[in-house]
Amino acid sequence: MALLAGWRLGATVAPLDVFLKPDDREAILADLAPRLLLAERDVAADGGRAGAAPPSTTRTTTGLGPPAPGSARGDAPALVLYTSGSTGRPKGAVLSHAALAFANRSWAGPVMALRPADVVLAVLPLAHAFGLNGALLAPLLAGARVVLVERFTPEAALDAIRRHRVTVFPGVATMFRRILDSGALAAADLASLRLCVSGAAPLAWDLAEEWRARTGVRILRGYGMTELFRPVSYLADDPTDLPGSVGRPVPGVEVRLVDADGRDVDAGAVGELWIRTPAAMDGYLAAPEETRAVLADGWFRTGDLARLLPGGFVAITGRERERILRGGYSVFPAEVEAVLLAHPDVAEAAVLGVPHAELGEEVTAFVALRPGAACDAETLIAHCRERLAGFKYPRRVTILPALPRSATGKILKAHLAGGTS
Repeated sequence: MALLAGWRLGATVAPLDVFLKPDDREAILADLAPRLLLAERDVAADGGRAGAAPPSTTRTTTGLGPPAPGSARGDAPALVLYTSGSTGRPKGAVLSHAALAFANRSWAGPVMALRPADVVLAVLPLAHAFGLNGALLAPLLAGARVVLVERFTPEAALDAIRRHRVTVFPGVATMFRRILDSGALAAADLASLRLCVSGAAPLAWDLAEEWRARTGVRILRGYGMTELFRPVSYLADDPTDLPGSVGRPVPGVEVRLVDADGRDVDAGAVGELWIRTPAAMDGYLAAPEETRAVLADGWFRTGDLARLLPGGFVAITGRERERILRGGYSVFPAEVEAVLLAHPDVAEAAVLGVPHAELGEEVTAFVALRPGAACDAETLIAHCRERLAGFKYPRRVTILPALPRSATGKILKAHLAGGTS
């Protein structure tokens, strides 16, 4: 409610993930320089400490729609959402009231087709774009009821669906996979559930098919990011599903595929995906050069490679940028590499994402040690775990005599990736 109160007062708000490590949090606060910092203990009715609720606790709120900001113009900044930059420095995506309004009308309307009678399960982090919009703001805009689960477990989610007669479940691939693997699913009551929505990370077609076969409920897949919300998606009222696609541009959104020179590619060819949407960010906070690198003439350069299929469907074929999508969270190699290089025994480090059946991708590191060093992989994993958020640290570290480099000295990550199978 502090979020809505801030908008009512005309403030710009920036929700932060409670799982951030202290260093991450301090870096973001230094960049943001907020006028006011609110913690859960400052707004909780019982004055309880943040995170005090037990894992199975749920809360419900009835949607009356987000109140209109006091005197804020549509182009005024409403929200700053942080996503790590490729250099490891946190970047704040500044989103206007108009962008936020368009995004949530899209979520509530064509994407999820929400109605006042709907009950939406909110188990996603509300400091992230998918959770904030798909699991909270869009349902409130539609007048639906939101069931808040403090911490996801398959048992807690299934219990909340049963007790509150949940009709819509936005989640990430990891959540759907864990529920399918849980013994609690066999006895679960999912009769009220009409729709699931995936986001934040790719959801494999095989997982979507298995979920539908075992639960009878469709998962709407899509594509988006913090800077754009959800510009490409399958829609609730369109029964079409294609295994290799993430859907079509939602109403009001345009896409282009371009080559390295910014020219449109031929039909059926692979190119970088550019998107123009009213829900795009205005830019990165206090980062004009990084903003210019991704925004040009109203188009956002995603850095992702894609192909257009018949009917306007978009198939993502790869990523030019190195963002790792692990269980719905973005991890950037440079940040993890910096932590590894801070260890006194490490001379070189390279981090990349490798395919993972449940998480989408897993963070994997390759290091070369300094002469005479005798550090092992387990020590380096522990070193990272102590300094990075739980979704960022590498679960696997491979120690090599040296990392492969090009003639210009660039680490050849493609060579490393070829050795991870």
